[in-house]
Amino acid sequence: MSPPGRGETGVSLPGRGETGVSLPPVALLTYSVKPRGGVVHTLHLAEALHAAGYPVRVVALGDPAEGFFRPVQAPVTIVPAPPHLATLEERVFASVDALAEGLYTLAPGYPLLHAQDCISARAACRVRDGSSGAAPLVIRTVHHVDDFTTQALIDCQRQAISEPDKVLVVSEQWRRILEADYAVSATVARNGVDVCRFESADRRLAASLRESIGTAGRPLILTVGGIEPRKGSETLVRAVALLRDGGLAPVLAVVGGHSFQDYRAYRDRVFSLLPELGLEFGRDIALLGTVANAELPSWYAAADVFAFPSTKEGWGLAVLEALSAGLPVVASDLPVFREYLSHGRDALLVPVDAPAALAGALTSVLGDPELAQRLRAAGRAVAAGFTWEATAAAHRTIYAALRQPAGPASDTRTGHEPLRPRR
Repeated sequence: MSPPGRGETGVSLPGRGETGVSLPPVALLTYSVKPRGGVVHTLHLAEALHAAGYPVRVVALGDPAEGFFRPVQAPVTIVPAPPHLATLEERVFASVDALAEGLYTLAPGYPLLHAQDCISARAACRVRDGSSGAAPLVIRTVHHVDDFTTQALIDCQRQAISEPDKVLVVSEQWRRILEADYAVSATVARNGVDVCRFESADRRLAASLRESIGTAGRPLILTVGGIEPRKGSETLVRAVALLRDGGLAPVLAVVGGHSFQDYRAYRDRVFSLLPELGLEFGRDIALLGTVANAELPSWYAAADVFAFPSTKEGWGLAVLEALSAGLPVVASDLPVFREYLSHGRDALLVPVDAPAALAGALTSVLGDPELAQRLRAAGRAVAAGFTWEATAAAHRTIYAALRQPAGPASDTRTGHEPLRPRR
């Protein structure tokens, strides 16, 4: 048997809880084994369910020999991912095919297939609709909706929202969006965070990490998510340049960057701005990529402020992580952040795509120790209200309400579009 997080691991628990009440086993499905937000959510949810005695298995596309980006304390099956193809459209449909093929053998043991993304939702619906016996129910959590540009991918994404039997979202904002744009009635099941993991970071490692990127005597700004349009990376780089012009000379550390989509053109455009902005790689900007999972809390501990100027988020797991670490947060003033953040109390919120406003807020935090301390204390209190145990409990309630299996023609489906042949 492989170690946790690699290949086929663990043994499915019997479909009964501690009280002897029958529990419908659930397979949590994700398109990747890399540390993207939806994948992180999937693993924490699976572990919290598993720890509570719920029969759960994570099924993901990836390399079974390499496993997930971190050990997983729950049963795992990794379905071999298809080879990398030239276009995003080809990659999406090849991934749907591969995951569906892997699910056909697993589905009979899991009456609930809970997809966490467009790819896994399409694969799960294909398996459901092709079942010869009792068909599983398909649940979909919509973390956000991607900005696809080809009609085939736009249609694929719409079907991945309209065809599942039950749709979940992690925020009220996305519940409203799905209702308005897709005529889908979704249930909110919020994210959680492991507060202890981030508040107990290794401080000596944090000091070493800070030194490794040359921040001696300079403030350190941390952001998570790589260089992508949705993360507001150009806005952040321009804000850093304004801070440098104002005499602060911060270092920006960028964690992450793995994405199913290809953002090379956007990254190249952002990088091309650096000379005219007076910024240099190595001196002013450190691209850290995917850091070791054990190091991530110490990167939060190493920083002076967390910048998250996103243009769109489903929830913002990284914000909860920063709050847990006691790191002051400056983020875009998005409706989803207003669901748990209050400007001036536990974070500073600035307009989207506004480098000057972002630079001003970062300057306020870096130049006012009392403000930074107030944000740290209030932020920790916010984070303490979101636990993975509570998230798992909410999902248990949802799963219990879906215990009776429904066939492909069931009228319980949340969408209103007729089924069409799968690609």
